[in-house]
Amino acid sequence: MNQKSKLVMLAMLLLAILAAPAFAQEAGAAGAADHGPDYGTLGAAFAIGVAAFGGALGQAKAVSSACSGMARNPGATGNIRTTLIIGLAFIESLVIYALVIALKGVGII
Repeated sequence: MNQKSKLVMLAMLLLAILAAPAFAQEAGAAGAADHGPDYGTLGAAFAIGVAAFGGALGQAKAVSSACSGMARNPGATGNIRTTLIIGLAFIESLVIYALVIALKGVGII
């Protein structure tokens, strides 16, 4: 390990140690209504994470393939770009649908 990475690791450790008291809570502050984790919210957060991850991978693959196609055939750049924009919109709409379904499941919408 070089000196810079050691310094970064030390700074992160120090930050983690000093941040712990900020999250401390008094014994009675939790309230009587706290019955454990809300699995619906946890599931919604997991669903959004998976949808965002999958959407990001799909968009990265689409952009990579479009750039490769434009580099190989500069004459087809306009058609490739149009198809790319439509494809990215469809991929992003799937992630937004997952967000709406997760918010509906939690009861926000």
